Amino acid sequence: MNSQTLREARKYEEAFEKLIPAEARPQFHLSPRVGWMNDPNGFCIYKNQYHLFYQYHPYDAQWGPMHWGHAVSDDLLHWEYLPAAMAPDEYYDKDGVFSGSAIELPDGRHLLVYTGVMKRTVENGQMKEFQTQCIAIGDGIDYEKYEQNPVMGTDVIPDGCSKTDFRDPKIWKKADGTYRCLVANRAEDGSGQLLLFRSFDGIKWDYQKVFAKNNGRYGSMWECPDFFELDGQAIIFTSPQDMLPEGFEFHNGNGTLCLIGSYDDATDTFTEDHVQAVDYGIDFYAMQTILTEDGRRVMIGWMQNWDTAGAHDRNEPWFGQMSIPREIHIKNNRLYQNPIREVESMRTDKVEHKDVLIKGENDIRHKNSETLVNAVTLDQIQGRCIDMELEIAPEDINCMYDKFTLSVACNEKFHTDIVFRPKENIVKIDRKFSGSRRAVVHQRRAHIPFRDGKIKMRLILDRFSMEAFFEDGAYAMTATLPTDISCDGIFFSTNEDVRVNITKYNLA
Repeated sequence: MNSQTLREARKYEEAFEKLIPAEARPQFHLSPRVGWMNDPNGFCIYKNQYHLFYQYHPYDAQWGPMHWGHAVSDDLLHWEYLPAAMAPDEYYDKDGVFSGSAIELPDGRHLLVYTGVMKRTVENGQMKEFQTQCIAIGDGIDYEKYEQNPVMGTDVIPDGCSKTDFRDPKIWKKADGTYRCLVANRAEDGSGQLLLFRSFDGIKWDYQKVFAKNNGRYGSMWECPDFFELDGQAIIFTSPQDMLPEGFEFHNGNGTLCLIGSYDDATDTFTEDHVQAVDYGIDFYAMQTILTEDGRRVMIGWMQNWDTAGAHDRNEPWFGQMSIPREIHIKNNRLYQNPIREVESMRTDKVEHKDVLIKGENDIRHKNSETLVNAVTLDQIQGRCIDMELEIAPEDINCMYDKFTLSVACNEKFHTDIVFRPKENIVKIDRKFSGSRRAVVHQRRAHIPFRDGKIKMRLILDRFSMEAFFEDGAYAMTATLPTDISCDGIFFSTNEDVRVNITKYNLA
């Protein structure tokens, strides 16, 4: 029986969704039905559809008591909202149903594994938050919480592991029919680690061991883990909090981490070999993946940043969106990612410009401002829902450009820039002139090797976001855009002559 709390949330979202016009949302990125969205949860295939749940506060466009929102899709690009799946309505999750994952049980029922949050007063009078792992079982629409929740309580956490930072369970099924689950946790030194649990039925769980350990290297708490095998290697995704920068690989604050290594199935042992960031932009966090029926590993993430997420107007009807789903591979011990191929079925109105010379200008901006002047535009290269491929090369390798700028979401006042600096092997995204009124994170840089000044990029724009993929997917940079969608200009500028090839499609 659905609780009164859940019934009220479902009634509210159904009524208030109708007040949000379709053109006020992204065209093909999932946003919340109403209110607030953060981490993707329970990304899976069930009953021949893609299901995606998400951290959800329907009553406000700010973070609040977490529910699980729910949507389904046939192609991962066009989504249909289903009623909210869970609400904070039991004693063990009264302060939030936090992130988790999902899997189909052998009898066809759908199992959700999630973190229940309960605040209570401890011995010294301090209010502390306790996190436990819980399950709910349902049919793809309605879910019943297990009567013996939590299934992984604080009593199972071994000595030396945090009793309060214990969240975000990721479940998978092994070939022998048993289940494993990773849960994010903190070690005694405060840094992140992932605890491994085992189950024979997905319901009763036993602690096994520490599966992976940060040892103080990458941020503190490791949130939202995922584990899978891909292209002959084992992969852990996680999202560390409170990172320190390391060159241009990791930036300050909350980031993304990809551990590439090997896995011994018999002993459930992961061995780490290579480490990198997942996305080098501003807005990407809490990745989850699925294996599609045709064998592709597809990743999706929350297209937002905790250090900027509080800077928007809370009177907006919705906030938060998911990234475009991305097909991922491992090549030469590196993560590659590209938009799912289904995007190509949305392409219309192909425009090509081949071998176009863009002449260098000493300064394309007014001396004391950042207003664009003398920038180059190309026929029919504009829009806010587009798929564009760009190749850049110097006209003369002996007269290498220092700075080539692609500006999107432009008018005479606003623009967001992707800046290419081949002599430094740096690409920067800069949205400080995008219309934001807050001094939050607006720039990120990535170290991307150029080849004699040449570079390739694919850019996906969808009304309120940009996702750039460089060198066939070896690097990705993501950022949300606050700019009014009427600003649809695309400008080019360079300090020395360059040649460009451009193929652009509208996406509909």
